[in-house]
Amino acid sequence: MSRVGRVLQLAVVATAAVVLLLPWAATATDYKVGDDDGWRPSYNYTAWATGKDFRVGDTLAFVYTKGKHNVLNVTGDDFKNCTASSNSLLRDSGNDVITLKTEGKKWYICGVRDHCSKQQKLVIEVLQTGTPAGPSGGPAPALAGLAAAAAAALVAAMAVL
Repeated sequence: MSRVGRVLQLAVVATAAVVLLLPWAATATDYKVGDDDGWRPSYNYTAWATGKDFRVGDTLAFVYTKGKHNVLNVTGDDFKNCTASSNSLLRDSGNDVITLKTEGKKWYICGVRDHCSKQQKLVIEVLQTGTPAGPSGGPAPALAGLAAAAAAALVAAMAVL
């Protein structure tokens, strides 16, 4: 194969890798907390959140009967104690959509009566947009490897030119 043919082949491979990864990186996910069960007491929100990679830009929709529940953004200590401090942000529309704007742990509880103590609470870890998380929160090996290969192919193609 000629040198120009190899360069073109490498450029096609690199472009294909970027095209495949670009939509993934730019797409936010909309989560309905509790799926069809919605936001209610006596539900295992820890199990619901397990295996989900929450990212900056994703949204959480808390759906419930207005007047029966609410959603409070709280601190980690408030979450553990099922309390809400004066700076906790209250939402009570029955269809509260929260856009995840920053990385880190986020804690949510229902502030109605004893609902929090009945497990109507959710804690999640929000990751930065970009590389998907692997089992330890680091990059997923398959996509990280693919991205590295695409970058290497592009650099090689450019060096040959």
